[in-house]
This record gives sequence, C-alpha cells and structure tokens, in this order.
Amino acid sequence: MDKKLKVGVLGATGMVGQRFLSLLENHPWYEVVAVAASPNSAGKRYEDAVGSRWKMTTPMPQAYKDLVVMNVNDVEEVASKVDFVFSAVDMTKEEIKAIEEAYAKTETPVVSNNSAHRWTKDVPMVVPEINPEHFEIIEAQKKRLGTKRGFIAVKPNCSIQSYAPALNAWKEYEPIEVVVTTYQAISGAGKTFKDWPEMEGNIIPFIGGEEEKSEKEPLRVLGHIEGDEIVPASLPKITCQCVRVPVLNGHTAAVFVRFKNKPSKEDLVKKLVEYRGEPQELNLPSAPKQFIQYLTEDNRPQVALDVDYENGMGVSIGRLREDSMYDYKFIGLSHNTLRGAAGGALLCAEYLTAKKFISKK
Repeated sequence: MDKKLKVGVLGATGMVGQRFLSLLENHPWYEVVAVAASPNSAGKRYEDAVGSRWKMTTPMPQAYKDLVVMNVNDVEEVASKVDFVFSAVDMTKEEIKAIEEAYAKTETPVVSNNSAHRWTKDVPMVVPEINPEHFEIIEAQKKRLGTKRGFIAVKPNCSIQSYAPALNAWKEYEPIEVVVTTYQAISGAGKTFKDWPEMEGNIIPFIGGEEEKSEKEPLRVLGHIEGDEIVPASLPKITCQCVRVPVLNGHTAAVFVRFKNKPSKEDLVKKLVEYRGEPQELNLPSAPKQFIQYLTEDNRPQVALDVDYENGMGVSIGRLREDSMYDYKFIGLSHNTLRGAAGGALLCAEYLTAKKFISKK
C-alpha cells in the first residue's frame, strides 16, 4: 500500500478502543489520526482523558498520548479527517445504531465492534475465515443509505469465536444439534481484576444477553444472502449457558455436537487442521497463519498456555472425543478481546481494504 489509510477510533477511551489503538500502533496499512469519545473526554489530551483507566498490559503508545480527543457526536468533523472508522462506542443500542448510520452517511465506512447492527438485515456480520461472502450485502445497504462508499460492517459476539469456526469446518457433515457452555473472561465485561476484585475466586452463572447471542449469532454467520438481506441458517439448533469466570482474557467453550452424517474423529481433526480461509489466502496483516490448531494433550487448550495462539487471532480446539449422548464433544478457546473483539474487527477492515470496499476518500 503506497500510503496508509487514515483511521478514526470511536469510543477510543474504553477497553476495546484501547485495544484498537494498541493493535493499530504499527499497522502497515492504517494510521490513527482521530480519537473520539464522549463529550466528557472531548478536548482533552488522550493520555489525560484515559488517566488511570488504561487497561492494556502494554504501555499506552506514545503516538496517541497528545492526540486531542474529539467529540464522537461531532460526526461531520470527525469524518472529515478520516478514510474510515472503527466503532467501540459505549451508548444505548438505539444511540449506537443512529450514530453509526450517521457516520456511514458521511461516506465514511464503519467497522463496528458493537452489537447494535448485528441483526440489521443488510449489515454483514462476519468472521472473515467463515463468511466473507456476506460483505457482498454492502451494495444493498449502500442503496438503502443513499451512499456511494459509506456503510456499516460488524463482527459477531466474542463468545461464539471459540466454537463457530469448528462448526463451519465440519459443515459437510451437517451439525444439527449443539449444546454449549461458555466460560467467559472478565475483560469481556470491560473489566480487570483491579476493577472487579469480587471476581477473584468466584464465578457468576449469568451474563446478560449473552446466551441469546451465543445461540443465534452463529446461525446468522452460517446463513446466506437472499435479495437485500442475510437469512440465518436453520441448523444447527444451538442451546447455550454462559458463565463468567475469574480469567482476564480468553473465552472457553465446552461443546457437544450431533451430526446428520456422523464422521470419524480422524475426519474431524483433519478438517480443523487443514482449515484455511480467505484471510490466509490473501495474507492479511492480522490473519493467523494457521486459523485453528488442534491440541492432542488431555489438558489442553488452557487459557494460560493457549490464549495468545497466533497473537490471539487463532482458535484452539482440544479434547475431541465421542460422547455417550451426542456424537462428539470438544473444548474450544479463543481470545475474546483480540479475535473476539478489536482484532476480529481489524481483520474485517483488512479484508474490506483488500477487496476495495475501503479506500482513500
């Protein structure tokens, strides 16, 4: 790329916004030129606006400390400085829908980490290794919005990243029933142990709205385009429980699967380790070389050993074995704020750039 694209981060002071900035610090294609947040932060140096709330384990990048935080509601002003934006704003769902559409209508593509538009019929919700063809719906969305280059694209919920890739790798065997329990890290709630000391040595068997997302979003990812909308798949039927556990980063899933056409274990493992998607073919900057690793040890995957696999952008699967009630069961692990949040959105943006959906204004 001859010259880097200019990027803005909406909601830049929050945990996911901070993760975006950390990932973009030395990105070969993108340069952050605008950080935007709530009116309370607007006008302050980024370092002052964040203060003691920097949640990354690495230091705040020097390049961002003196950037003056813009008011995220000053849509035209922010949009005038950038080629596209990442969205990680902390607002109500209706407010997020409205502000992301407002940015899109300034002819500024929006790649969002938020859930507000995940069920908007012509907004693609994409894991680039699974359903990049859903980005084709953007043309229908632009007609609705009345834009030439402005659009919204989103990534799915962090909790599904640890098992949906396996289901897609095995699609030729037609999974028909899936039972999942997810064990979700506290960073998924935007917290560290310093913020949430009561989570130490504790689990909470409820995460608001998470079970519905975990059951339904994989079906939209596995769905198809009909006309001007994305139609979710009807199978597999998924039921899920979601549990908050005392882990900083990494969502683990315990999964049971029934297939229409039961394969051998060897077939399933082969499909996992040979799985490649378009990000790997295109050699995108953030793409893992090996999307899914299969671990043979009985005690893997583990958060402590495997959460950072492929810089947190890969998925780890282990303990695949036959089950007495379902056909097979396995354990999956993914990094919830990298693959599951900012990193997944960044990979979407890279794909959209490679395919010319995102370009210089």
